[in-house]
Amino acid sequence: MVEPTATSIADVASIAAVRVAVVDDHESVRLGLKAAFIDEGYQFLIAAATVQELVDGLDGRECDVVVLDLSLGDGSSVTENVKRVQALGSAVLVHSIADRVAYVREALAAGAAGVIPKSSATRTVIAAAASVARGEVLNNLEWATAIDADGDFARAELGRREREILHLYASGLPLKLAAMQLGISYSTAREYLDRIRVKYVEVGRPAPTKVDLLRRAVEDGILPGLDTDGGDAH
Repeated sequence: MVEPTATSIADVASIAAVRVAVVDDHESVRLGLKAAFIDEGYQFLIAAATVQELVDGLDGRECDVVVLDLSLGDGSSVTENVKRVQALGSAVLVHSIADRVAYVREALAAGAAGVIPKSSATRTVIAAAASVARGEVLNNLEWATAIDADGDFARAELGRREREILHLYASGLPLKLAAMQLGISYSTAREYLDRIRVKYVEVGRPAPTKVDLLRRAVEDGILPGLDTDGGDAH
């Protein structure tokens, strides 16, 4: 019998620490994902048909990530469901039919961390849940397609310098270092950042935290690559 390596032990321990739940009104989907997560060693908490059932079933227990279907049969709204799950302290991974663009956009605007279509392989869903549980914002084709296809999604009109600051800062660089890299003062960088937040508020997509700014940068195509088109913010 081959002894597990230190890395594999750490990986197993990390997986076992991730607490997962599923909300879907199709029993076959619930049971399938539950079995898959358990087989992979995750700490599976509950498979529920509605968010209310999830809340009742958790009964105060903490959950790291909830795999959430967008269209549930109880008359609840997408925004309401995403916000209620977030109120539990859980990240939200949308798991739905990819062509429901309006629902996807609404979920992302409400704060969902990513989108995985139901056509995806189970392993892809599990990997996405693991990424979201680590606090990462899932940047995938479904996300970009949903945003680009929705003409009602109002983008903030950021200038060149604002996009550069947002790109560096939302990528994880401290604002002081981002300013140094661009050859501007910290106070100037702070002004750009404040201006960025104001612009996002003006289009109905507030970004008060750094995580929110990361999400906005991904939504608007500023991350992972910086668009070289456009003029300066001045």
